[in-house]
Amino acid sequence: MPKLTKRIVDAAAADPEGDELWLWDTAVMGFGLRVKPSGSKSYVLKYRVGSRTRRFTIGKHGSPWTCEEARERAADLLRDIAEGRDPMEAKREEREAKTIAELAELYLGPDGRAARPEKKDSSWKRDECSIRCHIVPLLGRKVAKSLTATDVERFQADVASGKSKADRKTGFRGRAIVTGGKGTAARTLAALSSMLEFGVSRKLLLSNPAKGVKLFKGERKERFLTNAEVSALAAGMTTLEDLGMLSPTMAAAVKLLLLTGCRKSEITTLRWDYVDLEGGRLNLPDSKTGARAVPLPAAAALIIADLPRHSEWVLPSNRTDGPIIGLQKAWEMVREWCGIGTETRLHDLRHSFASFAVSDGASLYLVGKQLGHAQSRTTERYAHLADDPVKAVADRTAGRIAAAMKGKTDAPATTADVVSLLSRKR
Repeated sequence: MPKLTKRIVDAAAADPEGDELWLWDTAVMGFGLRVKPSGSKSYVLKYRVGSRTRRFTIGKHGSPWTCEEARERAADLLRDIAEGRDPMEAKREEREAKTIAELAELYLGPDGRAARPEKKDSSWKRDECSIRCHIVPLLGRKVAKSLTATDVERFQADVASGKSKADRKTGFRGRAIVTGGKGTAARTLAALSSMLEFGVSRKLLLSNPAKGVKLFKGERKERFLTNAEVSALAAGMTTLEDLGMLSPTMAAAVKLLLLTGCRKSEITTLRWDYVDLEGGRLNLPDSKTGARAVPLPAAAALIIADLPRHSEWVLPSNRTDGPIIGLQKAWEMVREWCGIGTETRLHDLRHSFASFAVSDGASLYLVGKQLGHAQSRTTERYAHLADDPVKAVADRTAGRIAAAMKGKTDAPATTADVVSLLSRKR
């Protein structure tokens, strides 16, 4: 048989009632043409792996493969085979390769949870939200092992710009509003990286392309209540309770969040078994950072001691047998009534506790202990609030030293003295 050409391939025909026709090329060993009785023509490569003979289909004649293109492809494959790579095995792996969507289902299922037993349910819920709302819509069809760092960078930018935002109906009255932004993009990228790391551990991809990709920095949303706002909040809740617009349970929840610096879930799911009024602490068996004992201030202990005990929950729901629900809706009404701004979140009560503590001279280390921060850098967001007490210490110390240098025992200078002096000089 001569070298395969377009003319030979076009003229080749198998008996419609017979077997397939095989034509083999003389220029590239193992390269050939298979012609079916139906008239379909495909280019193939026959090769050996060990003692086995295999036939790899390169593609159909015509589109996209011409005879010359198929011959070049066969030559490339033979070089791969000589280096120990089996094209049939590679094709099988490619066919079985997980897409990002398939990897996501595996990660969110029992296998993923078994791989991360220390991960909290709340963290899994956040990851699932990020995966279903952003990752799958934008990357779901992509083969996981083909994902690159550039793809990941582009993905983060797309989430930030709002390419995955949506407003979907969920159930009879449910509604899911998905937004973008740099903060959302950073959280979503963290979930993607965790999922890809799971894929690496399962040998579904060689490496995690999200590693090393710089996370966007979202705008900080910390909001600290002032003394006047705390007073307005307390007075407003008292009025709302008197008017029957706010239940004592809801009011107690808001006050406890502000007085303890606890997370919302730590207060709303608080059980009487966790409360030690005599010892002055809350023994939480499971928080975001694991089991921890929260010092219970006297003001907060008085609120808890005054609550009725007709349920295992300190703050029971008035609709179910479970803990309090609907606190967010009650808070929205409270903040509007008290005039402290619609941008103020329930979580800002926790930030406010920290701001009062740091501004009063408490160390960041101790504030972090009270808030249950696992890492010191989490508490460092409040570092700027420590400027005033630190400056006060510096003023007192330097003033005493300056007085000693002059052989005086007078009271040290204060910032007010400096301001007064500057005013006179003007």
